[in-house]
Amino acid sequence: MGWKTKTDLNLKNLTSLANFVYEMINISPNTRAPFVGKSAFAHKGGIHVSSVLKDSRMYEHIEPTTVGNIQRVIVSDLSGQSNIRYKAEKLGIKLPDDKGFNKRFVQFLKGLEYKGFQFDGAEASFELLLRAELNERTSFFKITYAKVNVMFGDNGDEYSEAVLKVKVGDEIEHTAADGIGPVNALDKALRKALMRFYPELGEIRLIDYKVRVLGEGDGTAAKVRVLIESGDHDSEWSTVGVSDNIIQASLQALIDSINYKLFKRNS
Repeated sequence: MGWKTKTDLNLKNLTSLANFVYEMINISPNTRAPFVGKSAFAHKGGIHVSSVLKDSRMYEHIEPTTVGNIQRVIVSDLSGQSNIRYKAEKLGIKLPDDKGFNKRFVQFLKGLEYKGFQFDGAEASFELLLRAELNERTSFFKITYAKVNVMFGDNGDEYSEAVLKVKVGDEIEHTAADGIGPVNALDKALRKALMRFYPELGEIRLIDYKVRVLGEGDGTAAKVRVLIESGDHDSEWSTVGVSDNIIQASLQALIDSINYKLFKRNS
C-alpha cells in the first residue's frame, strides 16, 4: 500500500504463525480469516475456477505464497470440469483426453453431493473416488460382516463391542474389539483385523471426528454426514461417510481413511 516500514516485511510465515497461535490457545482456526484462513484463497464455482486457471489475478489480489498460504480449489455441487482438472493436476493424476470423462465424473460427484456427501472437507475420499473411476485404485480389504453391540447397565456401566469379518486377498480375519462407544470399537476392531496384513496402520492417529445432521426436519431418522480427519508422521487427510445410520457412516469414513493410507504407502 506504499507505507514505509523500518524493516523489510517478510510475511511468508504469517499463516503458520496464525495457526501456531490457534494451537497454543486451543481454539479451532478461523477458516474464513483474511489472508491466513483456509478459505482465503479458495475457489469453488466452475466458471470461477476456469478463470483462476487462466489468470489467478482475476480473483486473487496477491499471491497466496506471499503470506504463506496456498490456493485451493473446492470440489462441490458447484464444481465444473475445471475443478476436476485442477484437482487432478495437484494430485499428480493424468486424466484421459476424452472430455466426456470429466463431464461424467462431475455429474457423478453432483449425484453424491445430492445424497449428502461433501468433498471440500474430505479430499482423501475425493482422490479415492477419482482413482477408482480411472481404475488406478486397488482394493486392499473388504468387510463382509459387521456387528456392533451397545449395552447399558442399571448401575451406569456402558459397553460397546464391534465384531468384524474382513477379507484380505483369499483370507478372512474374524475379530472383535470393545471400545469407548461404538465408533471407537469399530475403529479398534478394524485395525486389529488388518494389522497382521498391514502393520503400517499402527502409524495412523485420529485427529478429529465430526457429525453433521442432514435434513433436520427428519428428526432422529435424518441422514448424517461423518467427517474423519486422520494423520501419521508424514501427513494428514480427511474422509467422509453418509448414511441414515451413524455407525455405517462412520464405518464408511474409517474405511476410506485406512484405504487412503494404504494406497499412499503402496503407490
